[in-house]
Amino acid sequence: MAGINKRKGIIPKIALHSFFILLSLCFIIPLWAIVSISVTGDIEIVNYGYRLIPKTIDFSAYRFILKDPSTILSAYKVTIITSFASAILFLIIGSMSGYALSRDNFKYRRGVTFFFFFTMLFNGGLVPTYILISKYLNLKNTCWVLILPLLVNVWNVFLMRTFFQQLPKEIFDSATIDGAGEFRIYSFIVLPLSKPVLATVGLLQLLGGWNSWYLALLYITDKELYPLQYLLQIMLLNISMILNIMQKNIAAGSNVDISYFDLPNESMRMAMCILAVGPMLLIFPFFQKYFSKGLTVGSVKG
Repeated sequence: MAGINKRKGIIPKIALHSFFILLSLCFIIPLWAIVSISVTGDIEIVNYGYRLIPKTIDFSAYRFILKDPSTILSAYKVTIITSFASAILFLIIGSMSGYALSRDNFKYRRGVTFFFFFTMLFNGGLVPTYILISKYLNLKNTCWVLILPLLVNVWNVFLMRTFFQQLPKEIFDSATIDGAGEFRIYSFIVLPLSKPVLATVGLLQLLGGWNSWYLALLYITDKELYPLQYLLQIMLLNISMILNIMQKNIAAGSNVDISYFDLPNESMRMAMCILAVGPMLLIFPFFQKYFSKGLTVGSVKG
């Protein structure tokens, strides 16, 4: 009987492990395919299709993108500065807001919470926002226009508020009896106990800032201030435009510069993906132990 029960217990474990192995492969294989295609020549892609293991290694896509390394490095610098600045500033502002909304003794807690929630449903609109930022605040073509709009994230404020509400109230009562004020409680008690949610929200903000390109599309015309995502998008659009012109000229019987045929297309798209997500893939493991806990603990209560 003991042997039968033991075998019955092994079968569910095997099924569970097999499921998670297959699920992991669903995430790993596409990423590996992107890496493989990025080092595959376009001629090989046309002849043999997409392959997980390329027949020959070809870095022409990376050479084309990094032909002018100063441009890419400048975009990396702008992206790193703006994304980290927005994440740090939001952790300060958002955690203070979440702490205030989590305190029962805050008189206007319900009204401020409703005001915050209302902004998640309605906003001022694109045109008024553009006029405000470019004409009145004069933030166009500055780094601040890539930072300040990212500081408004009500969802993450509510996430931190919910986490703070789950901290034992006895800690706050003891600190108040000992004469600690709200700012001291927030600084020396709440923040040290809130590492999971702070790491989670910080990573989400960092990812949002890193992947942001829409703000640059609206407010940035200075090439020195192009963030990475926007720069890669412009490069991709330029390649697509050149290839379309080539196709039209060939169809019309016009002469085409043969050197244009060497421009990478499909492989360059994947190389851009690697350049865009690579740094974040290196950063994520350092936040992994806090990430799941911060999301699950902070989402128990509404």
